[in-house]
Amino acid sequence: MSVLENIVSNVNSFLWDFFLLFALVGTGVWFTIRTKGVQVRYFTKGFKQVFGNINLNGEKAGKEGMSSFQALATSIAAQVGTGNLAGAATAIASGGLGAIFWMWVSAFFGMATNFVEATLAQKYKTVGDDGSVVGGPVYYIRAAYKGTFGKVLAGAFSVFIILALGFIGNMVQSNSIGDAFKTAFNINPLIIGVIVAALAFFIFLGGIGSIASVTEKIVPIMAAFYLLGGLIIIVLNIGNLPHAIASIFVGAFSRQAIFGGAVGTTVQLAIRYGVARGLFSNEAGMGSTPHSHALAKVNHPCEQGCTALMGVFIDTFVVLTMTALVIGCTGVLDGEKMTGISLTQAAFNKGLGFLGAPFIAICMFFFAFSTIVGWYFFGEQNIRYLFGSKAVKPYAVIVCAFIVLGSALKVDFVWALSDMFNGLMVIPNLLGLLALTKVAVDLLNDFEKQPAKQK
Repeated sequence: MSVLENIVSNVNSFLWDFFLLFALVGTGVWFTIRTKGVQVRYFTKGFKQVFGNINLNGEKAGKEGMSSFQALATSIAAQVGTGNLAGAATAIASGGLGAIFWMWVSAFFGMATNFVEATLAQKYKTVGDDGSVVGGPVYYIRAAYKGTFGKVLAGAFSVFIILALGFIGNMVQSNSIGDAFKTAFNINPLIIGVIVAALAFFIFLGGIGSIASVTEKIVPIMAAFYLLGGLIIIVLNIGNLPHAIASIFVGAFSRQAIFGGAVGTTVQLAIRYGVARGLFSNEAGMGSTPHSHALAKVNHPCEQGCTALMGVFIDTFVVLTMTALVIGCTGVLDGEKMTGISLTQAAFNKGLGFLGAPFIAICMFFFAFSTIVGWYFFGEQNIRYLFGSKAVKPYAVIVCAFIVLGSALKVDFVWALSDMFNGLMVIPNLLGLLALTKVAVDLLNDFEKQPAKQK
């Protein structure tokens, strides 16, 4: 077992501390150049498409797909998870508040990658064996690489994402919920796991219609709830806000951060942890969110690409930034060295007093549960690709079993496995995206020639 743990640890170190930082950011820079800064030029359009169409009770999704907003809500449900509570804190604890600046940088370029992912997912979506619309990286990977290599690459992606998100990843999410409720309310995590699994199974059985209906309601509510709590803390500590903001920019380029908790933090560490945790949270380039964007009912593939831009923006520039500012304004970095969710909890406990722990527990439930629903759906699309629609119900049962198991069993090795498979699935996805660069650019050029679709 120790040998296996060492192998996983070494693979993770190579992937997340080196290879993926350059691969993901480099791909984002490449697509930013080739699309002429699509994330800047079409930001306003994406903003209007999203915030002009928010509907907690939108059209009914079905075999023919879902609305553009429902697709984005499902995407954000997966993106905004425990990483927004723990990921930002981990980056700050390891790289100082300056890490947040590098999160922003990676997210900026990641928006271009997400645009291309969603656009290509729309371009190559198809109809499954049961008549349902299906889509995702496996289909554009197969389009990019013909023959055996394409089949192997697409198959590898499917296996990696099913393991990374559907099974192991959902163990991690349920474990986070169980831990939070045990801390806040002293409830047995196993009980919480059973409840979460039962709720999830009910949603899974409802298919795409149920998933779309749940995410379009949960996502706006949970985001507003979390942002309101964070805003209250910032207002109560408004005198510390300028210092916290200054620390983000100074720490990004200074050899030593301002806050004592991160003394000695180097620029290298700020970049490393800021980029890594930012990409892990917003999932740009990982190949997860294209599954929901593929099912959106839009007039042109790039239309959903514009909507997809906002997923990365909301995840990193809004939610992750709120976590960072709460940590910076409350001064918890000046005290005992903490990391991960414990640092976020300490910040909210200091800002909200006795309400801090329950607040984080409730946020953790919504964030992690919505991620479970989103990740299940992404895995389901790949189960359909590998085994057909008949395998969906057995897959749902297995996912629920992992949810229960994960709530009661916290093993660091499980978290490490999740990180590894998350990293491995990036490779075939990026290979597919880069090979189809010309297709994506041609689609964007075509989109720009149609003024009616720009409104």
